[in-house]
Amino acid sequence: MTVQELPGAATYRPTPPPAWKPITDPAPLLPDPEPYRVLGTDAVADVDPELLLRLHAELVRGRRYNTQATALTKQGRLAVYPSSTGQEASEIAAALVLEERDWLFPSYRDTLAAVARGLDPVEALTLLRGDRHTGYDPRVHRIAPLCTPLATQLPHAVGLAHAARLKGDDVVALAMVGDGGTSEGDFHEALNFAAVWKAPVVFLVQNNGFAISVPLAKQTAAPSLAHKAVGYGMPGRLVDGNDAAAVHQVLSEAVARARRGGGPTLIEAVTYRMEAHTNADDATRYRVDSEVEAWRAHDPVQLLERELTGRGLLDDEGIAAAKEAAERMAATLRDRMNADPELAPMDLFTHVYAEQTSQLREQAAALRAELDAEQDHEHSAEESR
Repeated sequence: MTVQELPGAATYRPTPPPAWKPITDPAPLLPDPEPYRVLGTDAVADVDPELLLRLHAELVRGRRYNTQATALTKQGRLAVYPSSTGQEASEIAAALVLEERDWLFPSYRDTLAAVARGLDPVEALTLLRGDRHTGYDPRVHRIAPLCTPLATQLPHAVGLAHAARLKGDDVVALAMVGDGGTSEGDFHEALNFAAVWKAPVVFLVQNNGFAISVPLAKQTAAPSLAHKAVGYGMPGRLVDGNDAAAVHQVLSEAVARARRGGGPTLIEAVTYRMEAHTNADDATRYRVDSEVEAWRAHDPVQLLERELTGRGLLDDEGIAAAKEAAERMAATLRDRMNADPELAPMDLFTHVYAEQTSQLREQAAALRAELDAEQDHEHSAEESR
């Protein structure tokens, strides 16, 4: 039955545009067929050399941070660590494009982005050590807690961005997620709300090829994850996620667009997870060494170093200085992580709600009673000796 055959169709007078008709021309929203690149192209001449050098220093530090954190898991100092080795370009660029007033919404793999934004390297690992709910005050750093459930941070980013716009605050939220997170309902809900509200939020999908052991081809039949943007009425961008300059440029454009009221953008950064999903994963069970080696030739640190040395902006002395700075950071991180933390059990109930619920108050009282009883028992035991 068509609309004209419905009862009352004679009086059916839709106001333009009809409710069923798309209100957005899809053509400008579609991503380019190939990932955008800057390094090794003529476009690199327009990039500030100081930005390239800063990106390089942060990439070197990020690579060393990953190797040190991975070693800490083997030493029992971390419960788990999801390494982002190979993805450093996307991580660092995400942090550097934001203003101080903006918000970053990271996933569990995005510790480098948080550290590059200024977070204490130890605080970035506190959650992964299992000490606290999170190791820092999100409001102070404008960094949401590292999110371990897949994609739940995305609706939060949209809500914060929408609220900021309603208040008149000049704030942009940048939400990071992996390719596996795009299969979650939270991803689709967040994109839909963001586009309808024109919220100042940027979605960065780091497509590293696998959702643990599930390859992208078993998650989606879309030409790219960036193509999903058109279904929600926002632009989709496809970028080489190992090209730090390209990711920085694409993200900068999206953040600027969001800040001036243009609404959200979905960016897919094509990259690769060089190491296992976490220290609990055996990546050799679902991918072959030749695939990993092929991606080593497209390493983000090497790509940037090659560009900088080729243009005479970086020499052996500069490379050595960046590595030495990274080693100092790793040594400090190692020393601080090797010190046993002093934890207060009652902190379990802090920073859960602004105002504690009755259940939390009951649980806190029960724990306090147990701690007091234990202390009294120890005191009595000491007196009887």
